[in-house]
Amino acid sequence: MNELRAKIRDVPNFPKEGIVFKDITPLLADPRSFQLVIDTFAKRYAQRGIDSVVAVESRGFIFGAPLAYRLDAGFIPVRKRGKLPYKTQSVQYSLEYGTDTIEVHQDAIHKGSRVLVIDDLLATGGTAKATCELVEKSGGVVVECAFVIELGFLQGREKFKGYEIFSLIQY
Repeated sequence: MNELRAKIRDVPNFPKEGIVFKDITPLLADPRSFQLVIDTFAKRYAQRGIDSVVAVESRGFIFGAPLAYRLDAGFIPVRKRGKLPYKTQSVQYSLEYGTDTIEVHQDAIHKGSRVLVIDDLLATGGTAKATCELVEKSGGVVVECAFVIELGFLQGREKFKGYEIFSLIQY
């Protein structure tokens, strides 16, 4: 995974002072690196009976859609409140200063379906954990949560008691 790590650019003080943003755009621009990410995830989940890949808005979509295609699974977008055009299920979750809400179409996840949750980055874990709750509220079973990058020093993994977590690159 050193090849992938080399394609991730640190952007200091973005989006605010003191934050070092992990920019995946160089990885995405390099066909070999992007293929390696999708191929690695596809190999891991090929025999896991995944019915649907649920991706978190918005960078999760970049990885979720091609992975769903490779796994012959459905692709389900999870979005911020008010972005989906049909009836939704929702989950509210806590942020550092307040709350936010994510939604999925109420008919997207079928009862008992085996779901892989994917996003680009595991930081504090709030959004991804809320996505797992949303999957379960909709009747699905979370098989695992997958991330390209995990910022271990933020201890987001600690929020996922009872869930399996896999990340390609850890910082």
